[in-house]
Amino acid sequence: MTASFRIACAQLNPVVGDLAGNVALARAARDDARAVAADLVVFSELFIAGYPPEDLILKPAFVAACMEATRALAATTADGGPALLIGTPWGEDGKAYNAVALLAGGRIEALRYKVDLPNYSVFDEKRVFAPGPLPEPVDFAGLRLGLPICEDIWTPAIVGSLAARGAELLISPNGSPFTLKKRAQRLDVARARVAEAGLPLLYINQFGGQDELVFDGASFALNRDGALAAQLPAWETALALTEWRRDAGGWACVEGPSARVEEGREAAYLACVIGLRDYVEKNRFPGVVLGLSGGIDSAICAAMATDALGAARVHCIMLPYRYTSGASLDDAAACAEALDVRYDIVPIHTAVEVFGGMLAPLFKGAAPGLAEENLQSRIRGTTLMAVSNKFGGMVVTTGNKSEVSAGYATLYGDMNGGFNPIKDLYKTQVFALSRFRNERVPKGCLGPGGVVIPENIITKAPTAELRENQTDQDSLPPYDALDDILECLVDREEPLSAVVARGHAPETVKKVERLLYLSEYKRRQAAPGVKITERNFGRDRRYPIVNRFREQLP
Repeated sequence: MTASFRIACAQLNPVVGDLAGNVALARAARDDARAVAADLVVFSELFIAGYPPEDLILKPAFVAACMEATRALAATTADGGPALLIGTPWGEDGKAYNAVALLAGGRIEALRYKVDLPNYSVFDEKRVFAPGPLPEPVDFAGLRLGLPICEDIWTPAIVGSLAARGAELLISPNGSPFTLKKRAQRLDVARARVAEAGLPLLYINQFGGQDELVFDGASFALNRDGALAAQLPAWETALALTEWRRDAGGWACVEGPSARVEEGREAAYLACVIGLRDYVEKNRFPGVVLGLSGGIDSAICAAMATDALGAARVHCIMLPYRYTSGASLDDAAACAEALDVRYDIVPIHTAVEVFGGMLAPLFKGAAPGLAEENLQSRIRGTTLMAVSNKFGGMVVTTGNKSEVSAGYATLYGDMNGGFNPIKDLYKTQVFALSRFRNERVPKGCLGPGGVVIPENIITKAPTAELRENQTDQDSLPPYDALDDILECLVDREEPLSAVVARGHAPETVKKVERLLYLSEYKRRQAAPGVKITERNFGRDRRYPIVNRFREQLP
């Protein structure tokens, strides 16, 4: 019987649809694993296709191409090097499956299909995949491997079936997106399955950004007693070797990495940076452009963009009008200087006056108001889009979750842009992350150290500066109250009575509810942005635009 086994964990960053590129990543990882005498290299869920492939799976040509790429990769294992365990779509009898393939000896030795297809939150796999049967273990090199794919380890019956059928080691390929509480959830679920089955578990997760989702990696191994035997880093690619040995009780991981995993504010900041970076890189934009207003939202987005791409690829533009204060001009310039990014000033006075004159006959007799304010924002948005069209940089839009929730943003104005790194951060979180970034440069970030968001930007009253002496609190409750109400209504779907019971005035709660419902149409047209909470706008929360339901307070 085999007494020891070496498994290389390939925590990599595939690109959806880039089959040739993903195969090249797999081959390079196999070469590196051969150099350390690995017996098997394990990749994440649907690695060949990239995860999540969504409705690409409904395209027969795509599934066929994934299968062909898998067969071609299998052929390269004829050289006697390490075997590969890799995720791929697989078509059979007119159905598509979420599969994991064992590639060894120049061929596909085994295929196993995902049983429990998630259909909640960001997942919609029942739409595109057929569920597989309860899987048998796979025999390889004297081991019986149980291969529960991602959601399958959340289902006791699947792991229990593998154990009952003689599995000795569980290997779970995953595409598990990051949220702030996800690591603890993964460990809890994994430990529960280990305890029930009495088997060790190797958990391989994807790394990198894919549209709104960000995958943190943080792959790990648990021994039979639930002890953490190996921990790969989060927020970076890694190829890590784990050593497994058989003892009287079964298999155990006796050697592996022990990396620190970032939590809290550091993890949230890195998620935003990596989500933005991969959206820009994978869509092949040369860089980004954003309006730098002197406010905290645009400042933290400028910092995140610099950390993601480097200062040379970030272009900040101040777009002042008569209501732009001298402090905002000074703060924006100081932020750009601290980040060492390109900074230009493009006054919008002429455009606003021309539009005002053009509309004067139509607006005659109507008092100035929201239309004139929004016109400023839309001229700024159009200007940024023109710069984007001319030079190719993607416009970063900078609205936080508080504003997105309450509709405190101008459609076709400051909502213009290709991607929003702070879309799922409430305003209070933006303040907290700004202070965090001034304290340290998180790992892998390309921006400078020191204070990059000037203190005055953090401490001054937030304002859109669309009229004289305007502040956000003219239209919205204080952000600490607003964010607490929104977390109740958006993240937890709590009844209004429960929100009022937290100490909020009933009229304030009803006002926030009204703003939340009224701005649904804006959110449908908003740019995608990084998901970091359990319930973001877009993939998680999908309300009808036409909706007359309003909850009544007693």
